[in-house]
Amino acid sequence: QFQFADSGGGLVQPGGSLKLSCAASGFSADKYAIGWFRQAPGKEREGVSCISSSGRNTWYAADSVKGRFTMSRDNAKNTAFLHMNNLKPEDSAVYFCTAVRQLDEQCDLRALRTDSWGQGTQVTVSS
Repeated sequence: QFQFADSGGGLVQPGGSLKLSCAASGFSADKYAIGWFRQAPGKEREGVSCISSSGRNTWYAADSVKGRFTMSRDNAKNTAFLHMNNLKPEDSAVYFCTAVRQLDEQCDLRALRTDSWGQGTQVTVSS
């Protein structure tokens, strides 16, 4: 049973940083790619980033986050992280993680491995 616990969000000023955590349980998380998604008010949920099961490969969905966001994971702790730097107001959203498909160590945000999501963690970027 796939279970995820998202945490680490908060209120931060533009230009600030946050580190989100995704604690996975109920399955062999080290065998799955993990993806981060976000949903802003009135908008659809969108993919942000994913990381392969080994942690060797990452992918970022939008040019707007490349160079500012970095994913990592600690398979010994079944936890994936999203490091967010130089945050902008448009990054404000609820952030969720889940397992996504991968092929040949390349993760794919377009294909989920489960319909389970964490509760989400709110990120608000405002002065």
